[in-house]
Amino acid sequence: MFYIPTNQDDGGPMNLKKLEKKLLHDCGKAIHDFTMIEDGDRIMACISGGKDSLVMLELLEKLRRRAPVQFDIIAVNLDQKQPGFPSHILPAYFDEKGYNFRIIEEDTYSIVTEKIPEGKTTCSLCSRLRRGILYNTARKLGCNKLALGHHRDDLLETFFLNMFFNGAMKSMPPKLLNDTGDLILIRPLAYAKEATIAAYAEARDLPIIPCNLCGSQDGLKRQEVKAMIHEWDKSSPGRSDIMFAALQNVTASHLADPVLFDFKALSPKETDHVPSPDSLESPLKV
Repeated sequence: MFYIPTNQDDGGPMNLKKLEKKLLHDCGKAIHDFTMIEDGDRIMACISGGKDSLVMLELLEKLRRRAPVQFDIIAVNLDQKQPGFPSHILPAYFDEKGYNFRIIEEDTYSIVTEKIPEGKTTCSLCSRLRRGILYNTARKLGCNKLALGHHRDDLLETFFLNMFFNGAMKSMPPKLLNDTGDLILIRPLAYAKEATIAAYAEARDLPIIPCNLCGSQDGLKRQEVKAMIHEWDKSSPGRSDIMFAALQNVTASHLADPVLFDFKALSPKETDHVPSPDSLESPLKV
């Protein structure tokens, strides 16, 4: 369940025009702040059929038409052959909108169900297979960047998941170079709130495909963290905004990572100044 973002002027629900304006602003600012898109880029937009990736694609297409630089977008959906997946929905939508797109068919579902015992979490293997296929597809299509639909809430939740359960302070970066160094991943929705995205998707009546077709286990830990952040925001409105701002305001010297900051090299600066006897007296002396 998502709350409907309100118009601060009158307290009423934001209409489609204002939702779009807000999301275009957030998306454009993220692209600018992290230099996500440059002249001549060929971007593969990874479309799952969920609200986030579909909204991302619409925003990128709107920005492309008005951007001062030239770049191409190819929408790519990976049909993993999950039982019940409505494979006709996305091609029909892409055709209707006039988008350049590709549908990639790879039966990763059978591989995952064969390798993972029933009742065990399949998401890890499924994610690795999907990532490898998408990387190879991007290379074949001549794309240098992949756009993913993760939003601000995803970044904040991932930060807490890593801190609470993995003992690491890291999140999903808005921009990332892949391990082989030939592709860049971008997250244009890094500044956009999930509630705003959900309201826009509903107002636009986007053809959203349910995310539970494969019977995937929506991580209980992520749901726990999501609920925690939601409760914090209820008890102290605006707290998630402050926490997200903290992700952009890191002081390495005030943490405890000796790799990130060279604590061993810390030493007082040498000085020729010799303190006077008066300066050594007790500050309590009258």
